[in-house]
Amino acid sequence: MALVAGSTTRLWALVAREFWRKTRRRLRAGPLYRWRYSGRTPERVLIAPPDLRLADPQIALEIYYGRYPLSGHLVETGGRSPFQLDVPNRGWQKSLHGFRWLRHMRATGTELAAANARALVTDWIAMHGNQISGIAWEPGTTAKRVIAWLQHSSVVLQGAEFPFYRAFLKSLAVQIRYLRSMAREMPDGEGRLRARIALAFAALSLPAPASALRAATRNLAEELEHQILPDGGHISRKPMAVLELLADLLPLRQTYANQAEAPPPALIGAIDRMLPALRFFRHQDGSLARFNGMGATIHDRIATIMRHDDTAGAPLLHAPHSGYERLTMGGVTVIADTGLPPPVDVSNAAHAGCLAFELSSGRQHFIVNAGIDTYGAPEFRPLARATAAHSTATVNDTSSARFSHSLRVSDLLGSPLIGGPQHVPCKRLDQKGVHGFVARHDGYAAQFGFLHERELKLTTNGNVLAGRDRFLRPGNAAIRNNGRDFVTVRFHVHPDIGLLQDDHDRLTLAAAQGDTWVFTCAEVVPEVEESIYFAGLSGPRRSRQIVLAFKASEIAEVHWQLTRTNIAGYPENN
Repeated sequence: MALVAGSTTRLWALVAREFWRKTRRRLRAGPLYRWRYSGRTPERVLIAPPDLRLADPQIALEIYYGRYPLSGHLVETGGRSPFQLDVPNRGWQKSLHGFRWLRHMRATGTELAAANARALVTDWIAMHGNQISGIAWEPGTTAKRVIAWLQHSSVVLQGAEFPFYRAFLKSLAVQIRYLRSMAREMPDGEGRLRARIALAFAALSLPAPASALRAATRNLAEELEHQILPDGGHISRKPMAVLELLADLLPLRQTYANQAEAPPPALIGAIDRMLPALRFFRHQDGSLARFNGMGATIHDRIATIMRHDDTAGAPLLHAPHSGYERLTMGGVTVIADTGLPPPVDVSNAAHAGCLAFELSSGRQHFIVNAGIDTYGAPEFRPLARATAAHSTATVNDTSSARFSHSLRVSDLLGSPLIGGPQHVPCKRLDQKGVHGFVARHDGYAAQFGFLHERELKLTTNGNVLAGRDRFLRPGNAAIRNNGRDFVTVRFHVHPDIGLLQDDHDRLTLAAAQGDTWVFTCAEVVPEVEESIYFAGLSGPRRSRQIVLAFKASEIAEVHWQLTRTNIAGYPENN
């Protein structure tokens, strides 16, 4: 109970801090502060940084005809400016004001696309450039817009007359000064790091004194050292954060080089750690494991980033700072979550999935976590974050970590994780012909009085994944039969996998064109239940799950095994 009370105290401290931060932000946007954002207008853009994000000329055509497919939602403007519309979808609005969609117009390479881009920037300046308020001026959105305007300044300024050229640079300068003022008070996490990235881009791309570049470089280095872990993961433990930040950091490194400036060692070191970390989270088909806010993977996005990875050999197997383990051999990959919850202030996307794992064989996924529907209805997010949506054990249908669903909190912080495991010791069990680990967590200890321990071993050239789930009280005392010891161990099956059960209680998992695996358990008869896979490319899909249900006071340990019985051929480990 003391741990819960401590988490609650920490939560309300964050609420108070965020309330004060937003109050200061409103003050800084008011007339008393706004004069600070005025000043000298840059004469020109020295360099347009590259953009590694995928571009689609077809989207530029859609935008030309007034259809805006942003953040998973299509909005038709009916001939009006999109900045005049009151669209209730917050994600769509943030994407609109972030201007990353300018890359599609740049990819088109036509004068018509340049004119359309210029018209939309003109609309934004007229409607939002002089009023620092709302979603358009949230610091995280402002950082994305500053980066996008710099990266795609060539298309925006193509054929521009002098009055627009000056208005564009003047607005950009105001946004940069505002962002510089707000960056130090932004909440911890990706948004603050991206703000530092945007300010470094600005100091390199626009005429600025050497002191401005030194300050931007110093602040960027401090933020990278704070947020990027020694194993290359992000403090939020989100695989997607590694991908998104690399898409900004790699062009920034190139921009330093293009301007004949030495990038800070912290930037070089962060990229050198993050690229192997991204490989760590990849399955054989190139998709990222569905942990902590990860949804469907757009494979071309991964491939674009990985072209910059010069490291050789197989991915790392152990990410102790991020809290993940990887087992791989014979074309089989197992990725498991063995980490503590992230800090409360960066836990808005964290899941209660401790000791969950995913298994892919060749290019096919067999055992998965439900993942999230990235652009879906927000009311489904709590379901996707719950322990039951992961391939791990739940006790009494309760998640191993708790989330805040208070309306007062969500208005300021979203839905942070406020409780969960406090200790997750993990030990590798690797030896010749074996990749394995054993880990345990205490997420259920305070409420139900016992621990969950999981051991996984991948052997026989990847043909056997042997698992052991053990439930024990501290000190190895017997678990009480008190009606609060009901355990469910779940294995979520990918919706593309066929699942059949024979007369001997063996379950066969078969891919249409791929391997076949057989699931068996020595102590408990496995059952098959309905499930849902949130991370489908086209949205949630119906799926199934293998379930082992029992009372921990009667069966304290279960041994299960997944055996590959038909090997369809596989690519080399990447």
